[in-house]
Amino acid sequence: MGVLHVLSAPFVVPGPSGVAIRTRLKGLTARDEEALRLIGAHLGTLAARDLKRRCAEGVGHCADSWAARKRAVTGESSSRWAGSITKATHDQWALSRRAQYAHIQTLEAGVHTITHRLSLPVGSKGTKRSPGGYRTRQEWFAKSRRLRVLRDRLAAECADREAGRVRVVRGGKRLARNRHHLEQAQLSEAGWRQRWEARRWFLQADGESGKRLGNETIRVSPDGQVSIKLPAPLAHLANAQHGRYVLTGAVAFRHRGAEWADRVAANRAVAYRIHLDVARHRWYITASWTIPPVKTVPLAQARAGGLVGVDTNADHLAAWRLDEYGNPVGDPRRFVFDLNGPATYRDAQVRHALVRLLHWAKRHGLSIAIEDLDFQADKTREKYGRRKRFRELISGMPTAKLRARLVSMAAEFGITIVAIDPAYTSKWGAQHWQKPLTSQNRKTTRHDAAAVAIGRRALGYPIRRRTAPPPHDQSDRAGHRTVQAASGLPGREETRPRIPGPRTRSVGAGGGAKAGDQGAQHRPGHPAEYESSHQDSLPLSL
Repeated sequence: MGVLHVLSAPFVVPGPSGVAIRTRLKGLTARDEEALRLIGAHLGTLAARDLKRRCAEGVGHCADSWAARKRAVTGESSSRWAGSITKATHDQWALSRRAQYAHIQTLEAGVHTITHRLSLPVGSKGTKRSPGGYRTRQEWFAKSRRLRVLRDRLAAECADREAGRVRVVRGGKRLARNRHHLEQAQLSEAGWRQRWEARRWFLQADGESGKRLGNETIRVSPDGQVSIKLPAPLAHLANAQHGRYVLTGAVAFRHRGAEWADRVAANRAVAYRIHLDVARHRWYITASWTIPPVKTVPLAQARAGGLVGVDTNADHLAAWRLDEYGNPVGDPRRFVFDLNGPATYRDAQVRHALVRLLHWAKRHGLSIAIEDLDFQADKTREKYGRRKRFRELISGMPTAKLRARLVSMAAEFGITIVAIDPAYTSKWGAQHWQKPLTSQNRKTTRHDAAAVAIGRRALGYPIRRRTAPPPHDQSDRAGHRTVQAASGLPGREETRPRIPGPRTRSVGAGGGAKAGDQGAQHRPGHPAEYESSHQDSLPLSL
């Protein structure tokens, strides 16, 4: 027997904990660009050495070794540059460890799936819970060899994790591989070299509260003047006091510029990062800072007045508005985005779709319910085998990016996000809501029905609807009960309210005060023989 899936309760998603804004560095002279290149290359070399030393220490790292690394970097830069470099190194190593653990879990899932399928007879069919055997002997043999490869990889990764070894490529693994495939990447050797060097530069500094303008290393004044504290070997480049280099061009933060100006004026911490876009030959500066956690509203308040259920798909967001009783209101909405193209285009498409969704929810003053999706365990080819298009569909869904963007953008709109367990929402939505919500003027899709299911679960209502009993004796035993009546609601077993119009041959339209009371019908042994009673009708919206 399969294990019963226990649904997790809906919860209000906490807001973002930080802010990052970016703008372009304009008006730079040739001397400014040369200075930025020299500073980035020198600090990048120090960052590479520090990362190598940190990776060599492994899990035996401690506060004393961190202090020793910082002293070594300080001698060739400054104390604050050394602090930023060592902190970035620590974060990079921790991220690599998490990625290593996720890779081990993926390998374990592949080994488990292949082992199970190899143990079954060739050609045996699977079930909804587990896959069957392989189709042919040739496929069985090929998968047995792949199982050996996966086990070797798993053993190597587990050994690395036990020893505390991680594999980090400063500049990116993908760009490093492109060096051997320049034609496919449409790059020349000189163009690749420029991108590789720019990726390995280090031009970022953490902010400090209480210091002038919130950052002593990279300082941006309220009027947009940028000055950088030069490392000790590059002090001869200084064009201002105290060993600083002031850029000719000025910057202006358009997005959230007032908030940034308030922090700078109050000397609150602001971190900065300067980087070069080699393809466009443009310099950018990014300002970031932490914000206090946004106080989330209670779940009951988020449900008040209903909400908007949103189903995430590979090319659109299906949304439907629900009232406080879980009933769909109006027509479904669809917010389309295109994920075919470069990363900047895909990111803009997701952002525009979310903006339209948030504006629609803002007009109705409702919260948004969305699934707590995570497809990391479902992207392996071992689970879906030949279903390559389905694997590509799941891999192409920007679940993590969409969820992060939705949370941050919803906080700006003042909209609450409610996350639910994604189990069975698509299946039960299509089974119980697609057909009832389809009419001659409206064609309801599976995704629209899933949006209704998501919204009902977020509101605390069940998704599945009880089917009507067989009409063997409809007046007594079959009844008209549906799932619209909550299980704990008094009066849920009562009859529907009387509908004007001819109900039977003996009672005309609107006739009889007890037309809707089944207990008022005269039958042997029925309560109507002794007394007449009238029960309150059940609201249709429950």
